[in-house]
This record gives sequence, structure tokens and C-alpha cells, in this order.
Amino acid sequence: MRTRPLTAIYLMVGALLWSSSLLFAQKKQDTDAAVEALLSKMSVEEKVGQMTQVTIDLILKDNSNTEIDQKKLEEAILNKHVGSILNVKGHAYSMDTWHKIQTAIQDVATKKTANKIPIVYGIDAIHGANYIEGSVLYPHNIGMAATRNPDLVAESARLTAIETRASGIRWNFDPVLGLGRQPLWSRFEETFGEDVVLVSEMGSTAIEAYQGDDLQAFTSVAACLKHFLGYSLPASGKDRTPAYITDYTIKEYLLPPFEAAVKSGAATAMINSGEINGVPVHASKYYLTEVLRNQLGFKGVAVSDWEDVIRLHTRHRVADTPKEAVRLSVEAGLDMSMVPTDYSFYDLLLELVKEGKITEERLDLSVRRILKLKYDLGLFQNAYPEKEAMKLVDRAKEEEVAKTAALESMTLLKNEGNVLPLPKSAKVLLAGPSANEVTSLHSSWSYVWQGNEAAMYPKTTKTIKQALVEKLGQENVISYTGNKYEAAENYDVNQFKKEASKYDYIVLCLGEKAYAESPGSINDLTLPQEQIDLAKAAIATGKKVILVLVEGRPRIVSSFVDDIPGVLLAYRPSTKGAEAIADVLVGDYNPNGILPFSYPKYSGDLTKYDFKHSEAIRENVPNQYTTGQYSGQWAFGHGLSYTTFEVTRLKSDKTTFGPTDVLTITATVKNTGKKDGKMAVELYSSDLFASITPNNKRLRKFDKVNLKAGEEKTVTFKVSPMDLAFINAEGKKVTEAGDFVLIVKDKTIKVTYK
Repeated sequence: MRTRPLTAIYLMVGALLWSSSLLFAQKKQDTDAAVEALLSKMSVEEKVGQMTQVTIDLILKDNSNTEIDQKKLEEAILNKHVGSILNVKGHAYSMDTWHKIQTAIQDVATKKTANKIPIVYGIDAIHGANYIEGSVLYPHNIGMAATRNPDLVAESARLTAIETRASGIRWNFDPVLGLGRQPLWSRFEETFGEDVVLVSEMGSTAIEAYQGDDLQAFTSVAACLKHFLGYSLPASGKDRTPAYITDYTIKEYLLPPFEAAVKSGAATAMINSGEINGVPVHASKYYLTEVLRNQLGFKGVAVSDWEDVIRLHTRHRVADTPKEAVRLSVEAGLDMSMVPTDYSFYDLLLELVKEGKITEERLDLSVRRILKLKYDLGLFQNAYPEKEAMKLVDRAKEEEVAKTAALESMTLLKNEGNVLPLPKSAKVLLAGPSANEVTSLHSSWSYVWQGNEAAMYPKTTKTIKQALVEKLGQENVISYTGNKYEAAENYDVNQFKKEASKYDYIVLCLGEKAYAESPGSINDLTLPQEQIDLAKAAIATGKKVILVLVEGRPRIVSSFVDDIPGVLLAYRPSTKGAEAIADVLVGDYNPNGILPFSYPKYSGDLTKYDFKHSEAIRENVPNQYTTGQYSGQWAFGHGLSYTTFEVTRLKSDKTTFGPTDVLTITATVKNTGKKDGKMAVELYSSDLFASITPNNKRLRKFDKVNLKAGEEKTVTFKVSPMDLAFINAEGKKVTEAGDFVLIVKDKTIKVTYK
């Protein structure tokens, strides 16, 4: 066989890349020209309407969750010219219902309006197509982060995009890119954890998978980076409340995930509902224009969150009238207002333009972006649900990915005396509020907003009890639990005394009920007292207790956990979660999830893994100081396995490096146990001295390897000087000369930057 010379191959590849770039440039040029042509024909009313987003409730019949009211629909599109609709009313819809709704909407928008501008529909499909009946749901982001497997994030996002697109919806309000560093916050489960690198990698991976290479593809939806900026760090821990954040913290910790998302091409952004240092973000020209657009280079559509424009008047009180609230948000840089339950934004913005307080040129900036999004999504070519997209929905593949993701998220926190896995002959008492119900396994955005209506879940969704019975047999699983989280029998401390001689183990399922957003607010991270009492009663039996935590944020267990030998953290594992839990408990799967956050021991000690050195200093005796380590219950990155791993031969190809160098770091990882298993391999760095107090350590890179018993592999990381950079006192990102310690598990090496 003849082979082509390398030069010819390089020329061919170059020609293809050049051709592809020309096509892309031509497509962009054509889109820009089409947008400008359309913009020139639009009235002020149409432009204001394009910036208005309303909820589906406004176009439905009063006593129906799904039936379109034609008069209301025409009021929205023909009279108010709305550019976008969102949400469901009450609960998930069938695919057929979605198709009827989307068709009715686009019939009016594309056939009865002067300029035939289609509607872009938005939805919160944040862990699967969670507003489609019967859909498969994946673990929430906090569990996905525990997998340390970006491929699973990509695959779940890709499948979510396919099913969402198949419903006729092309805009997904996901992913959350806030750092999970305030565990009281009720949206903690929607984050990818507390670390900058982890959130940046997982978040940008999700965006790229949602959007693909072409938003017009049947496999693509527009992603939405959210919530810009600082939403996840409310000082009180309550949702949608103020944050007080230094510029250093914003630049060092909070901006990088959004910067990565913009570089990944995120088509849209949603704005933080709260305020930073007294300034509501929806009213901040600095954050929305200077930072988001000028500094990060974001070119897409910026949409408000629910009712957040009017709340500049009603809640934040920086606007003395609703009209002033609209003016502030638009001048700040907002493109679209999620109004969503009336037309006040439309009416008031139209008044502002006619009064000369908002220019038409300002409207053009936003409408241009909105129209471009619609062209990019292929809505002008075909605004209706696409048959080709329907053919791509693959529920079997979705279930496979959901099961793998749930399994890889399972995090074994404690296993004293190898109490786990359970013998297949084990007789188990299964107890606790999460043991026999499905909603806590899923929580927020699961068929209903709060995720708390079991009747809306597919009948095939299993409880932990059902999954464990399948593994151990009906005769080996005793349970007195009810199928509702709050059922009184779930908290009966006397249940352990009934037929105590008939079981060997207690599997105790504690944690949190389903919740979403503000209804999930709490005042204390400590588990509810009735759960603590239940745990202590289980311990008092003298039986071996295994604690399964089903929760969206870390709840304090320090008052009893020392007396429990086995602890499994399941997070919110969703559709295949119960089966994944059972598989791990009985040893059919070797757990490999690791913590994406620092698990606190006390509500008053929320030290993170990357603490500053002075945070670990203690003066328990006057004038006597001790330097401690991480003081929480379990550290970020902690997670056990049923096998053992060893790291050896940690090396760098250079011990000294400069601004143009890239270090190649290698480590040998070996499975030294008797079971096959996966290991998340993390590379940390510790800057020994710096002009800004350095962190204890920082995660820089991570990978995951699958090793058979006795097998070893070499893991390679590439580290540039910018990977080790930080924000200095002048607010600039720099890498300073000096020594760095690089860490993989218990091995360290030192490198010097000059």
C-alpha cells in the first residue's frame, strides 16, 4: 500500500482547516447581515418585545396546566411582541404536549407577525431533561463533580441536549458555575463543588457538550452560564440574599469558571439574583458590561433571573419606581428580562424609550444579540419541533450513562474494619427517611420544581429498599419505613428493638428531603434532631451501622458518626441512584467518588481545603500556638475504595522552569489491592512563599484511571506557569519566582520558578 508523504498530509489538513474557517466566517457574515436587515425593519415595540420573556402561565387557560389559550397567546406575541417564553406550569409535560405547545407558539410567531420572528423557548434542564415526563435524570452537579470524570458530564449534557431539543426547546438554563463554598445555601447541590479548577473544568465541559460545534444541529441547545456573579456566596446562607466579597476573592476564585465558560462559547448568561457589596448585580453596569463583556469578552444574551428586574424596586430598593428598575437594568447591560408573570417590563421599557430615557440604539445592542441567538439556533430556518431530533432520543443510552454516573459519584467516607461491602447473606434492618422514597434521591428540578411529588416520577424509579431487596432478597431486608420522607414511622427509635435478633446490620439512610431554591433554606447545618436521635438509637443496639447520606449539601454528623463504622455519601444520585447505592453496599461495584467539597465537622467551622495557613493556627492556651491541618470531618478529595492504591515515582521533567516552559509531571499509580478499581488522581500545588498569603494547597489538575488488581499506569499532567499563578495586591494575575511543592496523594516534589 502506498502512503502519502507527511508534507502532503499536513497540506491536506491545513486546507481542510482553512476551508472550515472560511465556511464559518461566511456563515457568521451571512447571519450578521440577516440580523441587521431584520433589525432595520423592526419597530420600537417589536424590539422591546424581543427583550421580554414571560412564563408559560401567561398563555395557558386559567384552569389548565397544558392547554394554550389562543387569545392570551396572541396577546403575548401579537400585541406585546414577546421574544421568549419559558418554564412549565406545575409539572413535567409529555413529549406530545411539548410539541403541541411549541407548535401553537411558533404558528403565531412565524405566521401572524409582521417580521415572522420565532420564539426562543427556555427551560431548566439541569440534570437531565427534567421537565419531560418519563425522562432519565442524572446526578446533580455536586455528585457529578465527585466522579472527577468530565466525560460523564459531557455525555449526560449531550443526551440532555438531544432530548430537550427533541421537545422543541432550544435554550437550557444550565450550568451553575458558582463555587459551592457556602454549604447553607440551598442551591449547593447544583454546583460542581468548592474548587476553582474543578468547577471550571466541569462547567466548560457541560457547555461544550450542550452546544456542540453548531447550535443548529439536532443535538444542540444553547447553554447558559449562571449565575453571574457571586450568587453562591450569600453571607447569611439564604438564597437570593446579599454577598460581601472582596475584589481579590472575585478575581481569584469566582471569575475563572465564568472566564472558562465564555472561552467555551457559552451562548447565554443568567444574572445573579442577589447583590455584591450593596449593589444588586442586575443594576451593576460594572459587572454586566465592564466585567462580563469588556473583560471576559462575552458576546451572547444576558437574561435576568425570575422577577429580578422588578425586585430592584420591591426588594433591593435601589430603584424608587418599577420604571426606574427597568431603566437601571437595561442601562447596566441586561438583554432580556425574565419578567415573567406580567408585561410590566415591556410597558415600562416602551415608555422609557418614548420618553427619551433609553435610546433605540441601546435596544439595538440587545435585540441584535437575541436575533443572532435565534439565527444560530436555526429557529429562522425551522422553528418547530424537529422529527430528526426525536429520532436521536435514546432512553437506553440515557439509563446507561445515568447508572455509570451514579456509581462513580458514590463516595465512601468511612469503612472501619472493612464493614463494607455487606456479605450477600447479610440480614439488614433498613431504616431512615430516605430508605423507601424516591424524591430525596433526586431533589430539585425533578419533574416538578421542588422535586417533591413522588407521583410525578416514572414508576420504574426504585427506592433504596427496592434496590437492596433485589440484591439481598426479601427475607434478608427488614424495614418499617414509610414511603414519604416526613412519615412518623421513619423516625421511630423503637423500630430497632423489634426482632433485633433477626438482623446483623443496620443501614441507616439519613440526610435531606427534596427541595429547590429558597424553600430549601436552613438555619443550621446540623442534621435535624429526630435524625440524630434515630442514629443514636441505632448505635445503641450494638449492631454494625452503615450510614447512607442522601443530601444536597454537607449536614453535620459529628455528634454520632464516630460510633458508626461505615459511611456512604450518595449526594442526589437521581434515576439510578438507589441501584448504585445498593451495588456499592453489597460490593457489586467498587466505589471511587471523592469529595468535591470540604465536609465540615461543626456548623461554625467551614474551613476549606485551600485554607490560608493562619486559618489553621490555634491558640487554645494563651500565648501557645499550634499549627494544625484541615479541621473538618472529611477533607476535599477524600474518598475510599474496596481496594488500595499506591503512588510512586512522582517526577517533573524540569526542576527549574521559566515563563515559556511547560512542566511535564508524571506519577505511577498502582492498584495494590485484590479488587479492580478506579482512582481519581489529583495534582495539587503549594506555593511556599508569595506576596499574597499563599493557600495551604490548590488543586491544579485531575485525571481518573481504571486499574485491575496489581496493575499500574503512568499519569501525566502538563503544568504551565499560569497554572500556578494567583491574583496579586494590584489585582493582576502573576506567577512569582520561588519554590513550589507539587503533590499527588502522599508524594511530593519541589520545582523552582525563575
